[in-house]
Amino acid sequence: MAHALDERLAREPLLCDGAMGTLLYARGVPLDACFDELNMNNPALVQAIHAEYIAAGADCIETNTFGANRFKLAIHGLEARVREINLRGVKLARDVRETMGRDVLVLGAVGPLGKYLAPLGALTEGEARTAFREQAEGLLEGGVDGFVVETMSDLGEMALAVEAIRAVTDLPIIAEVAFTDEGVTFLGRTPAEVARALCALPVQAIGANCSVGSSTLYEVLEQIRPEAGARPIAIQPNAGLPSRVGERLIYLSSPAYMADYAARMLAAGARLVGGCCGTTPEHISAMRKVMDRAPLARSAGRVEAPARTRSESAPALRTAAPPTLLQRKLEAGEFVVTVELDPPRGHNIEKLVQGAKLLKERGAEIVDINDGSLGRIRMAVLPTGVLVRESTGLEINMHFTCRDRNLMGIQADLLGAHALDVRNILAMTGDPPRTGDYVNATAVFDVDAIGLIGILQRMNQGLDATGNSIGEPTAFCVGAALDPAAAEPRLEIERMRKKIEAGARWFQTQPVYDLEGLDDFLARAGAPRVPVLVGVMPLHSSRHAEFLHNEVPGITIPDRVRARMREAGDRGLAAGIEMAQETLRLVRRRYAGAYLMPSFGRYEVVAEVLDALR
Repeated sequence: MAHALDERLAREPLLCDGAMGTLLYARGVPLDACFDELNMNNPALVQAIHAEYIAAGADCIETNTFGANRFKLAIHGLEARVREINLRGVKLARDVRETMGRDVLVLGAVGPLGKYLAPLGALTEGEARTAFREQAEGLLEGGVDGFVVETMSDLGEMALAVEAIRAVTDLPIIAEVAFTDEGVTFLGRTPAEVARALCALPVQAIGANCSVGSSTLYEVLEQIRPEAGARPIAIQPNAGLPSRVGERLIYLSSPAYMADYAARMLAAGARLVGGCCGTTPEHISAMRKVMDRAPLARSAGRVEAPARTRSESAPALRTAAPPTLLQRKLEAGEFVVTVELDPPRGHNIEKLVQGAKLLKERGAEIVDINDGSLGRIRMAVLPTGVLVRESTGLEINMHFTCRDRNLMGIQADLLGAHALDVRNILAMTGDPPRTGDYVNATAVFDVDAIGLIGILQRMNQGLDATGNSIGEPTAFCVGAALDPAAAEPRLEIERMRKKIEAGARWFQTQPVYDLEGLDDFLARAGAPRVPVLVGVMPLHSSRHAEFLHNEVPGITIPDRVRARMREAGDRGLAAGIEMAQETLRLVRRRYAGAYLMPSFGRYEVVAEVLDALR
């Protein structure tokens, strides 16, 4: 039997809607609330969002049921209401469709169960099938036109979901998998492998959604296409990566940027495009305009930086050890250069050590060790730092985040770091797990970066967080992160001041490609007398520049810089190194230091940038 979704996909490309959760969150629903329960207790809000997407031009809308399975609902005590919530979600969408009078398809959204399958977790295949079937029956009873099984990271879980749906209906299924920014699934499967596995399932369309932005999923599409055969491909990216602004998550990709990629995806063979986290009706409207174009549907004055002097606001320390090299350089006004190193994903440290040795040969004396950036699993930061120091003699600046440790664990790890003479600490709140590989992991966040700085300062006074004595005071040198391109500068300035009050002795910025913008930001902040190490990340290509500008939180690249990278063509890396060297020379004249960040583990690129200081 032919179904409406099959007929429409065969006839023309279709536009799906964008994020539901993003809009619910933007309209006051807390992140930890049960979005699916809103089908019952706030149906007008859910229907208003459906209506906005239909008005924006969507051909398909997904039900507000992404997490409406027994395991995710159980967190909120709602596991007995699976059928009711799913059925109601479909009815809300269908009623809006009828009211607006447009030929829109209603797709039942089915997401992961929120528990890992055995042997990684304790969930059996039988339990998973039962949960998926229970949800599918509720959606089917409501009258969906098809199903979207989306944001799956485990192909085994995807197969169980499809099997459960097929046990109750022959309606079309769109199967979408989530990929990392490295172009593989969270379990390491390539797009080609994913496409072959999905094509072996009884589904009508295959594809990818969520987790990453347009540029990465465009690459995924290119690799899926040769393996998809006649099956339509669906691609629904996020609006870039999320940035935490206060208690909010903000996505960066503009409607124009996502619409441009939608056109490219259609030309590359996609039959269904849309958006996931961070996308709004404005993004969908811009995509609609692209799809409606027939050819595409078918185929200031300079501000001086603050002087490099010791913070007058930071409390005096009762040192229990000599000052670190970083502290001595900052207090003496010497230019500081530190280079970022990412811990390895496995247990082999050799590549990192060789990179650190190369940097030392080029004049580096201090290296930064990242702590679980972007919510991904890597070797723990402290042993990584100690191993690098023992192998190279370089001083360590250890990034330390609050995400993975409760208040007791934070203090225990800090005391251990001090005992191992790792005393430079860059205090950071940390990226939430939902932006990385382990979206079901629990974040702690007992304190944020400001609270962490306060804990470190109390330790420097011989006290723990509750005021109990720890014996001899520590001698940590504490720094903090700064985002001069923050979406809300006023809030970032306020946090900057609070970090100084808490005891931050220096700041390290996100990558900066516009020093005048940094000057202006610091002038607005009242030119705080705290040393600033300016982030410098060499660009590798025009595509790299566009990705960073449009999809990575905290990075803004001016038009002139991106234009220069476009003009460089095949010489993109050389141009990126030249610009990084120019920036480094300017930073040396105006700021306390530079914080160099290699992209793609290319330490030799940063080593070449360092030649500008010779």
